[in-house]
Amino acid sequence: MNITLPANYDSLALALTSLFGMSVSVSHADRISGGDINKAYRLTLSTGDRVFMKANEKGNAGFFTAEAAGLMAIEMTDAVRTPRILCTGTDDGEDVGYSFLLLDYIEGTERRSDYWETFARELAAMHRADTKELTGGKAFGFFQDNYIGARPQGNTPASSWLEFFRGQRLAPQFRAADHYFDSTDRKKITRLLDHLGDFLVEPEAPSLLHGDLWGGNVMCGRDGKAMLIDPACYVGHAEADIAMTDLFGGFPRTFYDAYREANPPQGSIADYEGRRDLYNLYQLLNHLNLFGSSYLHPVLSIVEEYAG
Repeated sequence: MNITLPANYDSLALALTSLFGMSVSVSHADRISGGDINKAYRLTLSTGDRVFMKANEKGNAGFFTAEAAGLMAIEMTDAVRTPRILCTGTDDGEDVGYSFLLLDYIEGTERRSDYWETFARELAAMHRADTKELTGGKAFGFFQDNYIGARPQGNTPASSWLEFFRGQRLAPQFRAADHYFDSTDRKKITRLLDHLGDFLVEPEAPSLLHGDLWGGNVMCGRDGKAMLIDPACYVGHAEADIAMTDLFGGFPRTFYDAYREANPPQGSIADYEGRRDLYNLYQLLNHLNLFGSSYLHPVLSIVEEYAG
């Protein structure tokens, strides 16, 4: 699984002519709904083609090279689809510079009747894919750092899932959020980090994770099947992805039944459920650091659950 990143261009015009021909131009640029971090556009070209563009400040070009690396890692498992990556780039623009990512524009369509079951089986296949070439010779991590939302996400490889989850996931988020905690909270946090092995288990095999797997990052493709977008990829325990699906509303029961049939839980479902909140502590800490104190109570509730 050798990942070669897409071409990176010095301007949007150069990218479009390289991709679609010398005479191409943008006929319409329509702002469309997207995430909180980037601006999203549907570009209609003079050729009639449509392209999806995400844009941000020029200094944030790393958002898009990291996203492209994650999308390519998922694509190369040959398990679940992602939008085709066209290129990344930067542009000085007329007034201010910006960075961009160009992807295939995916027209909305109706979901297949077995949409969730099919997605579950495809996600399970992604979680079973070989990951050896993604982690620099160790079992967990990723070949480059990336982002979880707008925050940097370290992916320094480690031989142990416990070591990786403690050192690259929970500990950095706790440090960034330290000003929210009092001395009693800090003692519990230290106890939790020191005793993660009482709660988490090493996976039977490492899995490529989407890393930010909530409903907003799953879309319906032209064939009526699910596609993954906006990854925060790394190699870890598949349970961390499944836990994230439960955090903000959950997926339909048919998804979980089909996933567990294709990729049975390690131990019992109750064993997994006993670990689920600890995986989601990472995501909630990230939201605390991104969006503020409204996420403090759920963070402290989970800390109390495991280290109270």
